[in-house]
Amino acid sequence: MMLLQLTSGQGPAECCLAVGLALKAIEQTCREQNVKMDIVSSLPCERSRGFRSVLLAFDEKNAEAAKHIAQHWEGSMLWVCNSPLRPKHKRKNWFFGGKVFEANPQTLDKEITYQSCRASGAGGQHVNTTDSAVRATHIASGVSVRVESERSQHANKRLARALILQKLEDAKQVKAERDANVRWQQHWDLERGNIVRKFVGEGFKEVR
Repeated sequence: MMLLQLTSGQGPAECCLAVGLALKAIEQTCREQNVKMDIVSSLPCERSRGFRSVLLAFDEKNAEAAKHIAQHWEGSMLWVCNSPLRPKHKRKNWFFGGKVFEANPQTLDKEITYQSCRASGAGGQHVNTTDSAVRATHIASGVSVRVESERSQHANKRLARALILQKLEDAKQVKAERDANVRWQQHWDLERGNIVRKFVGEGFKEVR
């Protein structure tokens, strides 16, 4: 399973717009290379046509092409453009990022329990009345999601698996940042008078 998460981080609406433009470019590439891609979840930006974040899942049938596409969008990226939202704004550099998650679906399924349930809805002829909705729970962590956006249980199960993977990866990232903060605090706790090397300026010049 190959996932790609695009995010504007804490950037302004222009960075969200950049994420939206990146999504369109990825969709176009997937069509050209015959790679099926689903938008698992998204957080729209209230001030632009873009997204604060979007999670994409690529079909395993064309795994090599999917992996190439996803990895092409991993890391920090820059969009250089006059703001289409604030024409008089002097800033032209807008940053966004991408992160790739990869896992073996068969291995992940062994760690998850699935429960079918009735899809909810407001009523009417278009409501799915079968038990196509899926609740997925990661046994070890207790992380749970419910998906009912698709008409088939198989499709909802696939999206649920992707959401579980994202939440597990996000939890790892939070822990890593927390551990890093602890290590940084340890640096501050060291005696400050015993430095052995000193560097200054953008050129990282050592002062002797």
